Amino acid sequence: MSDAEIPEIPEAVTWPTDGVLTLEWVDHLMAVFDWCSRNLPPSDFPSLMPVPVFDCLVLTASKILHKEPNCVRIDPSPLDSTVVVVGDVHGQLHDLIFLLRDSGFPAHNRFYVFNGDYVDRGAWGLETFLLLLAWKVFMPDRVFLLRGNHESKYCTSVYGFEKEVMTKYGDKGKHVYRKCLGCFEGLPLASIIADCVYTAHGGLFRSVVVKLPKRTKGKKNRRISFNQEMKSLSLGSLEELSKARRSVLDPPWEGLNLIPGDVLWSDPSMSPGLSPNKERGIGLLWGPDCTEDFLKKLHLKLIIRSHEGPDAREKRPGLAGMKEGYTIDHVVESGKLITVFSAPDYPQFQAAEERYRNKGAYIVLEPPDFDNPVFHTFEAITPRPKVNPYYDYEDVIDSDEELDFTRNDVVVHSADEGQSAPDFHI
Repeated sequence: MSDAEIPEIPEAVTWPTDGVLTLEWVDHLMAVFDWCSRNLPPSDFPSLMPVPVFDCLVLTASKILHKEPNCVRIDPSPLDSTVVVVGDVHGQLHDLIFLLRDSGFPAHNRFYVFNGDYVDRGAWGLETFLLLLAWKVFMPDRVFLLRGNHESKYCTSVYGFEKEVMTKYGDKGKHVYRKCLGCFEGLPLASIIADCVYTAHGGLFRSVVVKLPKRTKGKKNRRISFNQEMKSLSLGSLEELSKARRSVLDPPWEGLNLIPGDVLWSDPSMSPGLSPNKERGIGLLWGPDCTEDFLKKLHLKLIIRSHEGPDAREKRPGLAGMKEGYTIDHVVESGKLITVFSAPDYPQFQAAEERYRNKGAYIVLEPPDFDNPVFHTFEAITPRPKVNPYYDYEDVIDSDEELDFTRNDVVVHSADEGQSAPDFHI
């Protein structure tokens, strides 16, 4: 390669002295990440994204995120505002950059809601997550980042993000990974847009009913055992959602704090009713009748969720495939349930010779009613830069189904400040 062909090395990212991000700063960060993915070995990433800059970005974003409620309410104003809803992106940095440019960067009259799953499987989960955190810090009232099931310790230890971070940051990798996990805990669980659209990564959630046993007289220190009534499942309320404790590294699949796991892991079904999601081992399956009940009770028109790519959908009889990046799963009297998936040609690394070659999609909600979704589909950006995977994609299952939540080789402790939680054995 001649000197003229050597790509110019961009300036390393520095944190603004006043701590205030600008569009130029975010644009430079995006350019640096794109350049690094094409020209640097992963271990050289810190030369352009130093740990101190990472620390400042994640700390600033975490403070914003942890202050947001479990379900953020978004009032799209001014009157000409639109809302872009994005599904799973799974570390596919270049496709995310295309999506942002295609739909238009966040702006005063352009809101964004991301439904989670920023990391894992794709080779640039760290860059993807940090880029979205930068947009959040720059425009905290226009960009909303929700949590996906992959923003957890369990999934990131299986599907590559932990190894990706360790590879890129070496002896500082544990520090960087721990900070990311702490930030994951602050991500809200759901959003309501314009009082008519509910979005979440997985979807609906149960009501958690607790029976309090009577105390025995004279035994002041007797431990009370809380037993959840599980004989009949019913949909939860927004009040219950608001009170759920989201600051856990891995949402529990048993006990009292089940709502976060439901919101992140549940799936729609064509069979009526609400039932345990036995395929995933966590969360629920809900039918069209539940979609109708939820929409009608909350006076909503749409549910927009994500969580299922082409690999998961091919195992779901009765539901449409994810070839176009979105599906309309339930059409009921009060509205619709939609799944949107924003990672095209997914997964990046695939053992099977025949790839899914699915399109990615995003949804634009327009004024004045915001209840008539406009679907935008796009192809993957090719060729992708050559990179090695960070997980054993040939042995790991294609979808999140059948994950072994009974593994006892990993014990996860809550990183929730000031609170203790039971060990999470997975």
